[in-house]
Amino acid sequence: MASQNATCRRSIQFFHTVVVQHPKHQFSFLNAILMKRKIFLALAAIFVLIQFIRPEKNTSDEQLYHISKKYDVPADVSAIVEVACNDCHSNKTTYPWYAEVQPVAWWLANHVKEGKRELNFSQFITRKVAVQNHKFEEIIEMVKEKNMPLPSYTRFGLHRGANLTDAQRTILTDWATMQMDSLKAQYPADSLILRRSPPPQGK
Repeated sequence: MASQNATCRRSIQFFHTVVVQHPKHQFSFLNAILMKRKIFLALAAIFVLIQFIRPEKNTSDEQLYHISKKYDVPADVSAIVEVACNDCHSNKTTYPWYAEVQPVAWWLANHVKEGKRELNFSQFITRKVAVQNHKFEEIIEMVKEKNMPLPSYTRFGLHRGANLTDAQRTILTDWATMQMDSLKAQYPADSLILRRSPPPQGK
């Protein structure tokens, strides 16, 4: 044991003498530290600067063409949509505290923009009736398959109210089904068919 300790001490002394105390290695060691410090300071400066570049928030709350202007939205459905859908699918997002930190705010802004492009309850009745019918169909499919709300929306305990129960999902899908039935009773069948524009043909 004593011989092993002696060998270990000699190895440490050799490293200190040859590597640390040697001018060439000292210079390289200090250079590495300085380089890491410069990189850290540069990243810190970038982080501070991007805090001043803020995306526009989705807070207009414009509801002139809200879905409720045309369709019956019962209180239980409205309550579910409020906590589970509106942040990404309406003109009013309730932002969490971390939305004030970049680059998270940019990611959230893009996420909301994409969500509203797919479905915006605040602008719902501006769409063609065939599109409205199709959106109800998508709501049924996405909610039944538990693809909505997105798993990331409730991850880490966030937005706990959006963790929908099976009963809540049934309320939403039954409501959407009723709206589709209502449209079928009001409009000709062919007007409810969503026709995709054909892709442009090559020359």
